[in-house]
Amino acid sequence: MAELTEQIAIVTGAGRGIGEAISKRLAALGATVVLVARNTARLAQVKREIENAGGRAETASVDLLHEGAIDTLAGFIKVRHGRCDILVNNAGIGAMGKPLHETAPGIWDAVMATNLRAPFLMIRALAPLMIAASRGHIINISSLAGHNPLRNGAAYAASKWGLNGLTYSVAEELRDFGIRVSAVAPGSVHTEFGGSGADDSWKIQPEDVANIVAMIVTQSPHSFVSEVLVRPARKR
Repeated sequence: MAELTEQIAIVTGAGRGIGEAISKRLAALGATVVLVARNTARLAQVKREIENAGGRAETASVDLLHEGAIDTLAGFIKVRHGRCDILVNNAGIGAMGKPLHETAPGIWDAVMATNLRAPFLMIRALAPLMIAASRGHIINISSLAGHNPLRNGAAYAASKWGLNGLTYSVAEELRDFGIRVSAVAPGSVHTEFGGSGADDSWKIQPEDVANIVAMIVTQSPHSFVSEVLVRPARKR
């Protein structure tokens, strides 16, 4: 039996990049993966690929900026599955290329809403299912930018610093319920998120991040990983 058989995993930003890789890896381990994003076409494609590989997946088109949509998703999960074993908050956006004093407030708000408020809302909506079961994993995909200054990317960096603080604090709140909360903080990953250059071979691959998530959710029940920092093997 696969290690995650009969478990329900929810992955946001599952239509591409890191979220897609994580979803496929969890499905390969036996979980039923609920793929969450706004792009229904991409979700359907990822679902087909998971099923063609022998896995199980469902899709949920959700706008993570809307509290009501997240509450509806949580209600659906409760009725359909009655449990949530794994929540991966992966969806994120960037706002690079301008100093903070040239950044429009609307851009700041959008970054914070997607990268920080949405994980809060997802945890708020789904943690009760984990508390009822006295078990669960919550994994927030952060960034090395959450530990370091990021010139011309202050809004993004601030959102990830905030996500780290949220992760550490929620881990303390939920550990007594048997719920483990972790952060994975990669550097430059070879996805569409950060754009592409002439040679991206030096970057971390999405599958590298997915393997770390798999390690976290299959670890011994006697411990939990607070955070994993992931760096490219070589510098550009």
